[in-house]
Amino acid sequence: MSSENTPRRLDQMPPQSAYSVLTGIELVSATPDEVVYRMKVTDNLTNRNGVLHGGAVMTLADNTAGTLVFINIPAEKSNTTVEAKTNFLRSVSVGDIVTAHCVPLHRGRTTFVLQITMTRGDGKAVAVTTQTHMILNWSEERSK
Repeated sequence: MSSENTPRRLDQMPPQSAYSVLTGIELVSATPDEVVYRMKVTDNLTNRNGVLHGGAVMTLADNTAGTLVFINIPAEKSNTTVEAKTNFLRSVSVGDIVTAHCVPLHRGRTTFVLQITMTRGDGKAVAVTTQTHMILNWSEERSK
């Protein structure tokens, strides 16, 4: 198999963004078929109602999906989210932990479609996100 078609190993992943670190997102497990992250709900991640902000939920979903794509594509490529749709189902209180499970629905040459299901500590679903990621020839795209 050529390097162009060889998925990267987990140790070849780009480091987490400073934004992801700021939100407290932590990797639980990662395989080409499922990625799991978790995030503790802190006061800094709440909305004006005192529960987890929808933007924080989207950040967790996007980070989890991006990781799944990264470990399914060659190291010289990258990916970016081109579409995301989230159904928010339940609120999450400060102190709880949200766990995101991402699985691929489609693995194409130029796009991936992913589903991320997020649950709170009691196992109830918080949100479900479907995303489309576009595969980039990073060195070429970056220089434009």
